[in-house]
Amino acid sequence: MTHLLDVWFGDIKAGTLAQDEAGTLSYAYDPGYLAGREPHPISFSMPLQEAPYADRVVRPFFSGLLPDEGARQRLAGALGISAGNAFGLLEVIGGECAGALSLYRTGETPSSSDDDGVELLNPARLEEIIGKLRERPLLGGEEGVRLSLAGAQDKLAVCVEGDDIGLAKGGRPTTHILKPFIQALDGTVENELFCLRLAARLKFPVPAVEMRRTGAIPFLIVERYDRAPHKDGTITRLHQEDFCQALSVPPELKYEEEGGPGTEKALDLIGRATARPAADRLRFLRMLIFHYLVGNADAHGKNYALLYRSKVPDLAPLYDVVCTAAYPRLTKKLAMAIGGRSAPDTIQLKHWLTLVPETRGAQRLLVKDIAELAGRIGGEADKLLAEFEEAGIAHEILKVVRRIIEARAAHLLRIATPN
Repeated sequence: MTHLLDVWFGDIKAGTLAQDEAGTLSYAYDPGYLAGREPHPISFSMPLQEAPYADRVVRPFFSGLLPDEGARQRLAGALGISAGNAFGLLEVIGGECAGALSLYRTGETPSSSDDDGVELLNPARLEEIIGKLRERPLLGGEEGVRLSLAGAQDKLAVCVEGDDIGLAKGGRPTTHILKPFIQALDGTVENELFCLRLAARLKFPVPAVEMRRTGAIPFLIVERYDRAPHKDGTITRLHQEDFCQALSVPPELKYEEEGGPGTEKALDLIGRATARPAADRLRFLRMLIFHYLVGNADAHGKNYALLYRSKVPDLAPLYDVVCTAAYPRLTKKLAMAIGGRSAPDTIQLKHWLTLVPETRGAQRLLVKDIAELAGRIGGEADKLLAEFEEAGIAHEILKVVRRIIEARAAHLLRIATPN
């Protein structure tokens, strides 16, 4: 028996996800969708066509809508579903995915986006919810909640208006991501807040982020860049997909050394997929430099994305930036190697230069960007630390992050600045 899920792109049925008796997945665009006005492909890996797509393309994309690793295992256990059963998991929690897609059983239709099904969370309920996330990521199985977010960290999509935080239980799109601290890694909330705010100071496109507390529990509230609020209170879902989805790479293989995209494949994807490939390649290179400077070794293929504000995407803003080098138990090896080198202290200018064409202009521009970011980041980091102190945001991890930035910036200035 074949099981079916309708795949909705906003409020239009785009196609059908099917799973046969052997567990093999396929996806076919709906004929009416293909015949409609300016249909959008759901993925760069699945251009519009009448013939169905097979498992080797379909599974990486739809698995990429689900949590990764331990979070997926815990979610599956809470729901009584095999962790390898992407179809079964999406059947339960696929109502509010990253991007503009939602998945429903055949015959069901998404609730109206005007539905005000929002449960406002008082402090006690919020603390209870955060506690539940450890056992049941995304609140899988919670009555009325159908949320799917990729990533390894326990997190939850919520609706935020002013100081109010709520759970979306109807068709209303969520607006923010709630991210509690990562267990066994001290100070991750302050760490990520600092890195994202620092990126903003250096003029990177980055979602707005703030730190809040419920009782003694700190957490981040990160504005969703794949949601566009309007003055009348309505919210439009913007489609997105990460680089692994766009390249048909299973999420469990997101690291380059395991088969995930490296810098070469990422730059090639940007060149083929985006509306402004030259500008987005430069922005991607600056992102690589920033991840290096702040000591984030976990910038893998699922931490870069394409954002579809129109039919042709742009490179999405920076997200999920944490100084992983501040934690001795985490690997120092970069998720994407630079010129074949993944150990940060072994990367020299010649390795960086492999990322651009062998022309004087391209190489000069890259060196300029390296020197400019390395030269500015220390001063901006100190200003930001002063702002944190004034706001009462403090944690010992921030001193560690600052020392790592200082060492990384000194190294880049040394290799990028002529004697």
